[in-house]
Amino acid sequence: MKAQVFRGVNQLSYEEVPVPTLAADEVLVQVRVVGLCQSDIKKILYPLYQPPRIFGHETAGVISAVGEAVTDWQVGQRVVVMHHIPCMRCEYCLNENFSMCEVYKNITTTAGFAPSGGGFAEYVKVPGHIVRSGGLIPIPDDVTFEQASFVEPTNCCLKAVKKAEVKPGETVLITGAGPIGLMFIMLVKYFGGRAIATDLLPSRIDKALAVGAEAAFDARDPDLPKKIQALTNGLGVNTTLLAVPSDKAFFQALDCTRKGGKILFFAEFPDEVEIPINPNILYRREIDLMGSYSSSFRLQSLATDIVFNRRIDVDALVSDRYPLQDLSQAVAKAVSPTPETYKILIYP
Repeated sequence: MKAQVFRGVNQLSYEEVPVPTLAADEVLVQVRVVGLCQSDIKKILYPLYQPPRIFGHETAGVISAVGEAVTDWQVGQRVVVMHHIPCMRCEYCLNENFSMCEVYKNITTTAGFAPSGGGFAEYVKVPGHIVRSGGLIPIPDDVTFEQASFVEPTNCCLKAVKKAEVKPGETVLITGAGPIGLMFIMLVKYFGGRAIATDLLPSRIDKALAVGAEAAFDARDPDLPKKIQALTNGLGVNTTLLAVPSDKAFFQALDCTRKGGKILFFAEFPDEVEIPINPNILYRREIDLMGSYSSSFRLQSLATDIVFNRRIDVDALVSDRYPLQDLSQAVAKAVSPTPETYKILIYP
């Protein structure tokens, strides 16, 4: 089969690799579409993992083979593949902190080499514990593979919105109106909140308004805190979701978030970034800082319902489609986006 093999920093090789062989409890999925995630891009562009590997994890496809012990799945079924499934037994899982579970963090779906997701290939193998424990999700006939590929990123964003406890009537500032920021806008609106977005690109500001933001501003606007106060009875937003790894965005969030509010870090910052902050700001204003990493197993059915029943418009997020052989060009486009670049999908 064809696959895009990571051979070193910013080195992708489109080559022939063996189709994975199955153990008795495993399933082989023919990949129909896979989303290009920012985490994939970081793994390709930075020395985070030893090559060779095959990345890609926002995967939707068709079951092409099942192991002899698999009874609940059949060849021909359309499925979403979840690459993370927790053990449900460790201390983290028992406290529903699933993304900290070592089994969860140890990615085992693979198209060859060290298991790394495997979506950037024609076929991906799904190991037994994922097959048995909810890691395959059947796709209804009226849902496209493209739409289904959004289940995993929707879960990630949904987890953040739930962790921040966004309530009906609350106002949420979303920094960055890329594909993740746009999804946050849709989810905040779905749960009854009011979304305000910021970005540097006029086209993304317009897009934020088009998908449901009540207001959207240039992130460089020196009067942004005043404008947000004017929209919130002089109080500021209840919650800020940081969808860009920017220290300027963080300090802007401090200026725009009300007393007793929350600031949630969703985008991953470079490790070398340090943000100096006077702790008395948090103490006196009772601002809660929190982080949200990856998805939550507990929210998997809700994320599936939101996507499959079109409670948010994931089709509006897609801007570019590339064949698998052009993955390098897709990565380059994501790193240097045009004003109209949002979610990029890959087709093996």
